[in-house]
Amino acid sequence: MASYDEDNKPATIPFRQQNSHREPIGLLAGWGRFPIVFAEAAKKQGFEVHCIGIDGLVDPAIAEHCTTFEASPLARVGRAIRFFKRRKVTSAVMAGKVEKRVLFDPFRIFRLLPDWRTLHMWFRYCTENKKDDTLLLAVIREFARDGIHFKSALEFCPELLVQHGFLTRRQPTSAQWKDIRFGWEIAKEMGRLDIGQTVIVNDTAVIAIEAIEGTDECIRRAGQLCRRGGMTLVKVAKPQQDMRFDVPTVGLQTIQTMCEAGARVLAIEAGMTILLDEPKVIELADKLGICIVSLKAEEVQLKAVA
Repeated sequence: MASYDEDNKPATIPFRQQNSHREPIGLLAGWGRFPIVFAEAAKKQGFEVHCIGIDGLVDPAIAEHCTTFEASPLARVGRAIRFFKRRKVTSAVMAGKVEKRVLFDPFRIFRLLPDWRTLHMWFRYCTENKKDDTLLLAVIREFARDGIHFKSALEFCPELLVQHGFLTRRQPTSAQWKDIRFGWEIAKEMGRLDIGQTVIVNDTAVIAIEAIEGTDECIRRAGQLCRRGGMTLVKVAKPQQDMRFDVPTVGLQTIQTMCEAGARVLAIEAGMTILLDEPKVIELADKLGICIVSLKAEEVQLKAVA
């Protein structure tokens, strides 16, 4: 997999080759297992990993896998930049989910207490809209002003990208294939609009669309709205997906939440979705009778035409 420059254009030389002398790597870590998986992979390859985690989101256990670790409040961009610069970090990655709901807290200014670099970033890049891509690209640009450039975390663990095909013993029924094709088109459009990556469908009706609440809460809401169960969950990459951040991710929690809500099918995009703890996920899905299928966008379109 190629690395990416500030305009999300693939570089000509893979990041691993560029860093054969093992420059230190910065890690900006949010919620979930992905930051830990990344830190483990980079450490095995001989990189020093200097991690600054978002306080209240990052798993403290990540410290065991990093050369240095520090937790910091969400709105302290300047602190994170100083942390990396002190450790001579010029290349960094983002991994893990960041909650956006705090931006709509009535007392957000007191909860966040932003430093001046965060305020500079906010008023320079984020006044037009608060879409995910807008916010995360603003972070990337602010770090780049100090010579710290973000790369794709998947440079270090490309094996996490799900392969094409049926992952579970159970396969979709003809009715579920219809829901997959229906949901896929809508999910791609939601991604194009930078709203969310997940759509939940039943009998070619949209039950729930993911927004700022995240995938698990979207699944729970669908379960409340469609109590008969049997839903199909479609999760895809955005048409303009920047592989440096917000790559669609599923794991054990996704399968468990689907089971609790009554969802029966998970359709994801091959080569564009991170599947964490894959053997355990497949084992749990088989046990619970949930189907997981990994598809290429072009084949879904062909099936729709057929």
